[in-house]
Amino acid sequence: MKRLLGGVIAAALVAGALATTTTPAVAAQATARDTTPVLSPTPYQGWNTYYGLGGDFTEDTIKSVADALVDRGLAKAGYDIVWLDGGWQADQSRSAAGDLVPNPAKFPNGLKPLVDYIHGKGLKAGIYTDAGPYIPGKCGLGSGGYYQRDADQFAAWGFDAVKVDYLCGIAADLDPKTVFTEFAHALRNNASGRPMIFNLCNPVTSPDWGNYPESQQSIYSWSYAPDIAQSWRTYTDVGFHGDIKFKDVLRNYDANARHPEVVRPGAFSDPDYLAPELGMSDEEFRTQLTLWAVAAAPLVIGSDIRKLSTTTIGMLTDPDVLAINQDKAAVQAVRVGAAGTTETWVKRLADGSRAVVLLNRGDSAKTVTTTAAAVGLGGSRFTLKNAWSNQVTESAGVISAAVPAHGTALFRVEPARGVPGIPHVTAGIPQVTKVGTDAQPEGSAPVVAGGDELTVKVAVRNDGSLPVFAPAVTVAGGSGWTATPVSKAPGLIEGGQQATFAFTVKLPPVAPPGTASLTATTTYKTILHGQQRQTTVLSPVVVAPAPPTGTVPLSHHQWITATSGTGTRSSSPTATASPAGRSRSTCTRTSRRSRC
Repeated sequence: MKRLLGGVIAAALVAGALATTTTPAVAAQATARDTTPVLSPTPYQGWNTYYGLGGDFTEDTIKSVADALVDRGLAKAGYDIVWLDGGWQADQSRSAAGDLVPNPAKFPNGLKPLVDYIHGKGLKAGIYTDAGPYIPGKCGLGSGGYYQRDADQFAAWGFDAVKVDYLCGIAADLDPKTVFTEFAHALRNNASGRPMIFNLCNPVTSPDWGNYPESQQSIYSWSYAPDIAQSWRTYTDVGFHGDIKFKDVLRNYDANARHPEVVRPGAFSDPDYLAPELGMSDEEFRTQLTLWAVAAAPLVIGSDIRKLSTTTIGMLTDPDVLAINQDKAAVQAVRVGAAGTTETWVKRLADGSRAVVLLNRGDSAKTVTTTAAAVGLGGSRFTLKNAWSNQVTESAGVISAAVPAHGTALFRVEPARGVPGIPHVTAGIPQVTKVGTDAQPEGSAPVVAGGDELTVKVAVRNDGSLPVFAPAVTVAGGSGWTATPVSKAPGLIEGGQQATFAFTVKLPPVAPPGTASLTATTTYKTILHGQQRQTTVLSPVVVAPAPPTGTVPLSHHQWITATSGTGTRSSSPTATASPAGRSRSTCTRTSRRSRC
């Protein structure tokens, strides 16, 4: 089991994470050591019980998941480790003879038959323990004092991977480098001679876990773990059982990015598990998978795969994204340029190409741009393959995309050869520049009402080397909205040039309240590749309910957003307050719109 923690991230860690190198060149990989066998030259993949099932799993559960890994195509895509986290052990976890004991109610046949079943499916099996001695209330089991005995037992059962936690290790005030090194030695020298992946899991971080010296924290594992383990955790847990938040995914990614220089084939930084459908949107999970892929991180699914949607399974098995993660050079991505709301991350691939991530951390869609030169490529023409959409285009050097809120674009970029390809065209995000005569700030979702007239602009940029002809843009909004062009479309857009298309968008007199979206669809012709079509990401517009007539309490009116200090939001004048009376609602009303 893991100890799960929330709280504010230490400022020093954030500063350190944001100070990640800003050059595309990845530092030379550490010299290979004789002490750590290369059991998985590329990041291993699999599934773990923790985030989706917690400690509630049995022999039948694990068999069902193993079946699903095969039946749903995950095993074929490389997810081949079935990993038991904490919860497999008996309440009295060790026998009088000193052997670890599985929970007899959950595993009436023991673990060896289960491992045999997993192996019979063509899969591998993983198990969990803790580096410290068993301390009731601090960990579910502990291997302290029994390292060689437990390593021999895991090997005899047939396990292929061992996750070693540090909950009782920190409770016993042990030195992690010392105890993890001893455990690694025991695994390598198990009586069966069985190779077993060692996942070093020290999740301790200060101040969340208390005030510990850096040498006892997860952020220090990079300094010794590559010599003894196949992977090592770089920060605390990415979330809670069944509850993963996007902000914590970014937090763990930033912490994981601090030491790319120690990653090499067979030794990988571990930012924790993939967590689809446990609290994040599809877009947010796509971002997590993208970032984990370029980080050369182990891809271990923490959700219950039996319940995942076909959309999520499609993301997890995307061949182009997995190829980037599994690239044999095993280089971890670094950031290019400054940290901020939008960022560029680049991973050098074995064939000399680059995996480029355009990341949008913000709450509204953004156009994110970098260049081939910035990511370390020379030349005048470049092929861009969008790893998620499979679209292949050609650029004269600019790498750009409209990226949704909390989203990413992932390109594989390499010098172009032969006949020029389809020009890389970026259809910009529809921008509402005016509501009526009121100017709107860029990047914010405008608040509109029935009957409003919006001024909308869409910028279309051609980053290819050849022109595109007959560019046309159409804009669509909510039900009953009409969009009328108010600018003349150019006959062509030369390479490296941009054209802006303007529209008047009219809402019907009565528009359903809520969040609507503007989309822009761009079509254009190319000399060599015919007609092309591209649709932008959604640009949200908030439609306010019609304002009340006469003199009425505004608190009775339907709100758009509401903030309550500690009480329950209410549409009546009476709010449910805490004993301290700190409940608060904030409302704004204009002549045509009300905002609460």
